[in-house]
Order: sequence, then C-alpha cells, then structure tokens
Amino acid sequence: MKQNTTTWSTRADLAQQALHEKFWNPSTRMYDIETPCPGGACNTIFHYWWMAHAVEALADGFDRTHDSRYFETLSELYEGLLKRNGGAWPNTLYDDMEWMAIAWLRAYESTKDAKYKIAAIELWEDIKTGWNDHMGGGIAWQKSQLDYKNTPANAPAVILATRLYKCFRNEDDLSWALKIYDWQKRMLVDPESGFVWDGMNRLGDGNIDKDWTFTYCQGVFIGAAQELYQATGDESFLADADRSALAAIEKLTDPATKLLPEEGNGDGGLFKGIFVRYAANLASDNSSCVDELTHVLLSNVEALWDEGRDKERNVFGPAWSRPPEAIVELGTQISGIILLEMAAKLETRGLRLQSAEVIG
Repeated sequence: MKQNTTTWSTRADLAQQALHEKFWNPSTRMYDIETPCPGGACNTIFHYWWMAHAVEALADGFDRTHDSRYFETLSELYEGLLKRNGGAWPNTLYDDMEWMAIAWLRAYESTKDAKYKIAAIELWEDIKTGWNDHMGGGIAWQKSQLDYKNTPANAPAVILATRLYKCFRNEDDLSWALKIYDWQKRMLVDPESGFVWDGMNRLGDGNIDKDWTFTYCQGVFIGAAQELYQATGDESFLADADRSALAAIEKLTDPATKLLPEEGNGDGGLFKGIFVRYAANLASDNSSCVDELTHVLLSNVEALWDEGRDKERNVFGPAWSRPPEAIVELGTQISGIILLEMAAKLETRGLRLQSAEVIG
C-alpha cells in the first residue's frame, strides 16, 4: 500500500483517453459500440441512447478541464449522430430522446454553442407529445405503445424540463416538470419506502413491474427530485431524493462492501453510471444522507479503479469488482467514466472521495 497521490481527475482523464483511443470511429464520427471492433464491424445497431450518454460524458470532461479536445469531439459527434439519425433528432422512444436532449442541453451549457440548444428544444417539443391520459397521465415509453408508462420515460423528462426552466426561465417548462413529477411519484414510487418501481401496464394488464429493481430507476428519480429542489427551493423535493437514495442503498448495494450490483452488458451496462451521476449531484447539494452517498461512491470508485479496470487499456466491464472481458462495450465504458467524473467533481467541491491509503 502507498499513500495516494493520484487524483480522481487524473484517473478520469485516463478513462476518457481510453474512450477516444479505443472507441472513437472517425469515419462515422461516432463511437464504436464495442472494442475491439475491427473495421467498424461491430456497429450493426445504432445505440442512440448510449451515444447520448457519451455526449454527456464529454461535457463532463470539458467542464472539468476546458480541454479543446472535448469541445472538438462534441462537435464531431453532433454531426455524426445527426447524419446517422436521418438529419433530425427525434426517434420512436421517448426515454431515448430525453437522454439525447439532456445531453445536448449539457453541451450547450458547457460550450454555449447554439446548435446544441436547438437540438435540445427540438427534442423537447417531440417528447411532450408522449403525455396522454392512459394510466392517469405520464409520458409513454414509446410511440408504438402509448399506454405503457415507466420511470425511464418520466423521471428523465422531469430532469430535462427542470433544467430547461433553469436555463431559459420558461414557466411552461417548470409546469411540465411538476406535472410529470407528480404522476411519477404517485404511480411509481413506493409510498412506504421511497424505492422507485420501473413501470406499469407493460403487458396491457395495468400491473406495476415492482420486481424490476434497477439502479437506473432510482438514479433518475433522485435526479428529478433534486433538480426540482434546486429550481424551486421546496425542501419536500430534497426529502424525496434523500428518501429514495437511502432506499436504493439499502436494497441494491452489497451490505458488506456497498458495491452496486452488476446489471449486465447491453442497456444495463449504463444503469450504474446513471445512478452514480445523480447520487453524486445529490451528495453535493445539501443532502441529509451525504455521508451514506459518499461512502457508496467511494466504495464503488475504489473498486472500479483497483479491481474492475483492465489496467493496460483503462477500460471497464459491467462488474466494478473484477476486470472486463476481452470485448468491452461502449455502455460499460461510459458508465465507468461517469463514476470517475463524479468522483472528480465531488473532490473539487471538498467532498474528497479518498481513503487514507489507496492503490494508485
């Protein structure tokens, strides 16, 4: 063991560098969906929402360093994604569009490039068409299934609408955020514990998928509540976020290690990254459970770096407690980057995610 002299910011740089070196495809101006990917042969599916989180990870790097490489890659990725999506931003999945809008709004806030603002607003106008009266309200998951409502399509919409309001002070955006939040909390948050359920009426039977216990759902509701607290000053939203955060820690982390669960490759590879992003935001914002949150974040980021990293390639798999396989997916790499970026952010805010001795 040696005294740690390496900051989480340095480690985030290494992971971001690996993202560029191992995944970036200059011919498509997008990221390959896995590495290795000889000749781009892996890119048989357009993972729209993975790319949205790549955008936000680049915004994280730019905000932290102001390095022009992040600025330049954001612009290239914008062009590559727009071309791949047919020249416009909307698609058929409301949750995917919400993530893309959140990402481009982040990019706009970071760079002040107006094209990112235009993209976010174009998406938001389409997203609002997903609200309907099936299941008492809420935004549908997809355009072909308007009566299926879930947390992935509603809590991120609250985050987006609230951030739009904070950026541009359009009261209609705040009204949308409050309306969607009210439906989300009434329908898909356990009133006894604060644990967040995934969705309802997926099979047309009105049932709630209470057994789908994903870190993703906890993260986005925490984020929605915390954003509304920031926008309104209403401490009931902060209390909602704290309650759900504690419920998530109790139900989803290992009691001994506080590690978050492995949720597989594919879309699940991004779930933990979403949780830690909004858990870290909450930890830095007057949360009553800051100690519990920082303990979980510290446990996971140390495990990721010391045990869950391919030390030669600086890439990450779906488990943060063991090295990845030879083939690494874009989603799990981004998830690990988010964790490192959040550790770096909290470090700069005085919440040092660092034990006395850490393997460097």
